Amino acid sequence: MRTSVPIPVPSRRAATAGLAAGLLLVASASADENCGLCAKQIVTNSELATCFLDQYDQIAKTGSTAVVVDLSSCASRGVVEPLPSPNKAAAEPDVQFMISRTQLDCLKKKLEAPGIVLDPSATIQLDSCG
Repeated sequence: MRTSVPIPVPSRRAATAGLAAGLLLVASASADENCGLCAKQIVTNSELATCFLDQYDQIAKTGSTAVVVDLSSCASRGVVEPLPSPNKAAAEPDVQFMISRTQLDCLKKKLEAPGIVLDPSATIQLDSCG
């Protein structure tokens, strides 16, 4: 006959709370590093980059580890875009994307880099941001 030793209730609760806290810490750390839905790169232009930088403080205030960036209100409407040069086809800029907190800060730094060329469009790599 097997005899089982019951675990005292406070120990079981403490173990559960400790496990939950540990999982939250791991989830927070890995969410920032391995955000499955976060963009690996974005395509932008000077107009959207300026709008992003203007809204950065407001975007950065969100409390989540993944940040949804919506620049659709910034895109000009009714303006005819310049034709791309024959050697380089301009990619369509991203006006909505999801990035991690680390990528948010990294994108800001990349867009503020001196000499960055954003027009007609530029692809910004975010997978190296962490």
